[in-house]
Amino acid sequence: MLKSKTILILVLAISLVMGMFSFGIAAEKTFVAIATGGTGGTYYPLGGALAQMLSNFVEGLIVTAQSSNASRANCNLIGRGQIETAFSQANVTYWSYTGTGIYANEPVITNLKGIASIYPETIQIFARKGSGIKTMEDLRGKKVGVGAPNSGNVCDAEIIFAFHGLTFDDIIPEYIDYNEMAQRFIDGQIDACFFTTGYPSSSIIDMESKRDIEFISLDSEKVKGLVEKYPYYGAVTIPSGIYKSITEPVLTVATPALWICDAKLSPTLVYKMTKALWEHRDILEAVHYQGRNITLDTALDGMGIPLHPGAELYYKEVGLIK
Repeated sequence: MLKSKTILILVLAISLVMGMFSFGIAAEKTFVAIATGGTGGTYYPLGGALAQMLSNFVEGLIVTAQSSNASRANCNLIGRGQIETAFSQANVTYWSYTGTGIYANEPVITNLKGIASIYPETIQIFARKGSGIKTMEDLRGKKVGVGAPNSGNVCDAEIIFAFHGLTFDDIIPEYIDYNEMAQRFIDGQIDACFFTTGYPSSSIIDMESKRDIEFISLDSEKVKGLVEKYPYYGAVTIPSGIYKSITEPVLTVATPALWICDAKLSPTLVYKMTKALWEHRDILEAVHYQGRNITLDTALDGMGIPLHPGAELYYKEVGLIK
């Protein structure tokens, strides 16, 4: 009798331990973050929607979106191992990975890997209506919001100024994010703004509801030269009606926005995230106008860095690459 009780107790003890072990396995979660941009841009709302979608459709995965100073800052975060994934402009990502372009004298960030090209980021330049600012050259001596420090926005502004024979020394640059830029523009503290983001921008819509603004259309020859020198830019027009201030198309340039990650992420995990992105992209389309431009056909546009093996496997499965 005693022996039977001992065996029963042993069996119950083993069952309890196994149950606790099984519970631990079932409860195990993987946590991943996406560095986006300022809350006034497109990265942030799309990043939030992507994080929620991945959390819902990839079992055991919890994803959060974090605001940041965007492209270059995001590459630095991945480079330092401080975040797993991020959004970044294609040009900034390539220059960061190769140590070329405007980062020729900066340390290379070699652990950057690509997951997907998501949508085109359009450079939107505008000034207070009635300020007399009609062209890039008219910005000389003016207070101009050029973006948060280490952002792709600053990079784009610097390049476009250079193509018009100007540098930041010719203006009064304000290194501020979209939210602060919007407020200072509304308050009349700055004359013009550079926004590199998907249109329509909620910040710009808010700004033009409180201030009359006028968009600057770039010179077609300057755009041609810019695209030839920097192939990660493409000529685009912002269509009339996107903002109430645009009654005729505005010529400018755009660069793809990429979803990138740390090379050390598990290939299995990245495969699942890539698969979830393309199987549920309609969720992103419902969140923002630019969601309609997130298509599998353009998933590799502007991808100047190597794909993560997990993403590469998915694209091979669907026949996008061989």
